[in-house]
Amino acid sequence: MKPIAKNGILLVIVVVLAFAPLFVAHNGEFAGADDQAEQAISSINANYEPWFKPLWEPPSGEVESFLFALQAALGSGFVFYYLGYSKGRYNESKKSQAG
Repeated sequence: MKPIAKNGILLVIVVVLAFAPLFVAHNGEFAGADDQAEQAISSINANYEPWFKPLWEPPSGEVESFLFALQAALGSGFVFYYLGYSKGRYNESKKSQAG
């Protein structure tokens, strides 16, 4: 199989996997796990009161989503920086041992 055809098939698979959840969940509500847990607890025990309250509530859902995405980006940036740095050190030590 040619590499172009192989890449095309992989691209189609990625697109299908990315957009399939949007079509599978008809009128689905994309709520956070915290909201779902709160609703479940409230349905079990209506008198339940949380132990702690948040120190700061974001002004809107968009700000909350932005902060979550920022946290994910910074976390993955640190992880992949460390992996790249470690790989570079390994390659450099291997090169110095060989030469």
